[in-house]
Amino acid sequence: MPVSLRLAADIGGTFTDVAAFDEASGRLTLGKVLSTPGALVDGIETGATKAGANFRETGLFLHGSTVAINTILERTGAKAALLITEGFRDIYEIGRVNRPDAYNLFFTKHRPLVPREHRYEVHERLYATGEVLNPLDEDEIVALAETLKRERIEAVAVLFLHCYRNPDHEQRAKQILQTRLPGVFVTTSHELSQEYREFERASTVAANAYIGPRVASYLSGISDHLTRAGFGGAFLVVQSTGGLFELHQAREQCVRMLESGPASGVMATRAVAQETGIANAIAFDMGGTTAKAGVIENGQVLTTGTALVGGYESALPIQIPMIDIFEVGTGGGSIARVVEGGALHVGPESAGAQPGPACYGLGGREPTVTDANLVLGRLSPDRFLGGEMLLDVKAAERALYTHVAQPLGMSIVEAAAGIIDIAVTKMSYAVKGVTTQRGLDVGKFTLAAYGGAGPLHATAIARELGITRVLIPQAPGHFSAVGMLHSDLRYDFVRTRFTKLSELDFSAFENIFVELEAEGSRKIREARVPVRETYIARSLDMRYVGQEHLVSIDIPAEHFSGQDRAAIKRLFDSEHERRYGTSAPAEAAEIASLRTAVTGILEKPKFESIASGGLSPLPDAQRGTRQTYFSGAFVGTTVFAREKLLAGNRISGPAVVEEHASTTILMPGDVLTVDALGNLLIAIGDAA
Repeated sequence: MPVSLRLAADIGGTFTDVAAFDEASGRLTLGKVLSTPGALVDGIETGATKAGANFRETGLFLHGSTVAINTILERTGAKAALLITEGFRDIYEIGRVNRPDAYNLFFTKHRPLVPREHRYEVHERLYATGEVLNPLDEDEIVALAETLKRERIEAVAVLFLHCYRNPDHEQRAKQILQTRLPGVFVTTSHELSQEYREFERASTVAANAYIGPRVASYLSGISDHLTRAGFGGAFLVVQSTGGLFELHQAREQCVRMLESGPASGVMATRAVAQETGIANAIAFDMGGTTAKAGVIENGQVLTTGTALVGGYESALPIQIPMIDIFEVGTGGGSIARVVEGGALHVGPESAGAQPGPACYGLGGREPTVTDANLVLGRLSPDRFLGGEMLLDVKAAERALYTHVAQPLGMSIVEAAAGIIDIAVTKMSYAVKGVTTQRGLDVGKFTLAAYGGAGPLHATAIARELGITRVLIPQAPGHFSAVGMLHSDLRYDFVRTRFTKLSELDFSAFENIFVELEAEGSRKIREARVPVRETYIARSLDMRYVGQEHLVSIDIPAEHFSGQDRAAIKRLFDSEHERRYGTSAPAEAAEIASLRTAVTGILEKPKFESIASGGLSPLPDAQRGTRQTYFSGAFVGTTVFAREKLLAGNRISGPAVVEEHASTTILMPGDVLTVDALGNLLIAIGDAA
């Protein structure tokens, strides 16, 4: 169908961002409102209205949300059960027996989303080859369905051993359960992951069941609302890969949208980096609740096949393809508290949208990072969200005094500065998590900062990590929503096939690749969205013989068609060297799994150039000066209106650059240059 108006909505913990793009005119309009926790769709509608768009004229609706990840982190999911092969009931709880801090007396293991009393063993068994050892006892599934009905189970996960090689038992069990348990959400592991590692697959399917009813209901609610409003176009949801998939698939495979909002921001960062000639960039997103980071290296977004949700020590693994994103619980709404012993903590608890920071005047009483920034003069009390929200400085000061300054015997300003210092240090962990901990030199990357609060802290984070270049894109406060407009339809497939590289049957692997790619191409054709072209990328999960952990490497088409084992081995050795600092070219390697991603390329909005000017901003770009706190003292700081800046303008810090949904801070010694596309390029300190 023809698509003219595209509407993208990103619902965060604090704000809902909407971007509307009219393909016919090339016009991009934006809307930002506080999220509405009781009725999230209301925030979308209000944001769309602010962007001057309506659902009736929309041909393509794109959506990303934190509802899936928050359901897991907040433990607000469904009452779920897990059906599993006899003898394996406890693998979900035993896990990998990770104990990263051996001498920590307070260490706690991960807490399963499905308790042991709701995990049921099933008499069936497959060989690792997929052949049947013990047939599925269908009468047992029928009896279990009655048990689940009595227990008032809301969602059921099914995981049978080796079903990634033969899904027949899982498929039949699902059919029986859906017949006997109408209205219950039923999900099977092979639909989500077709690779080995039973614990990771159990954790993934359990998570899908746990969040399924809430996420599916949430998506259906939005769809119904759009339909009533006259929307007749295609509804696509952002996956954790940054790609898009259709609504009916998102309802069934909810776990694929765990990082949908952050993934959109990374995709937008890649698009901006490509336009500006930046090969290596860190996508840093700080909103009201969390801060996230992802990486673009040599123009490519770094991905992973397994992610840990909830922190390494007690996390639950999710085994699906996704952008490699590291997240910390620090945002503008993160609450500062003095805990027992006199230590100051910032986050992960957040004031959210309701009641919000104390300065919002919506009932919040505890101090947050936003309150600290306001007291330090880094935010304008009169121009927050373009003047739509007035911030209460006195309320921020009262919260800081009562909860931090007075208990610690310090001034309000010292308390505010301490909160910002702690927040910056914590946010730097997110950047290290996707760079230093992955064997990457963080100093070789440009920090692209966005989100409502990202530009406010970007230069301080850069100093903390030794980064010398910062980029603030256009409309950073709406950047993840804009990023959805730069996403494509995407389907990822993986198959476990253990084989030594020296014994690789290229024709057999080619047949598997072709089969998977045909399925992906079919799904793209069936989508109601015109694609410009279809792109296919292949990779292999490899390791040295005798190793446990895998390295995923992209395989150029010529290496595979030419059956060049030596070239594939060199790629693996090189990636292993980069990731772990060592390689063994003389050692044999083996393949564990093959992967392919099929992408339907959509038309993208074009980045528009802005008018050029001289080195100095025009006088009307200045909004006067205000006292802003830097390095222990308040300094008279010039405030600039970003919409008045022209390409070529240079600003030396200290300075503040304000726009509708974000504020950029230049520290003393920093130098900002406006590029041809309106991006703010900042050289940090001595690099200026």
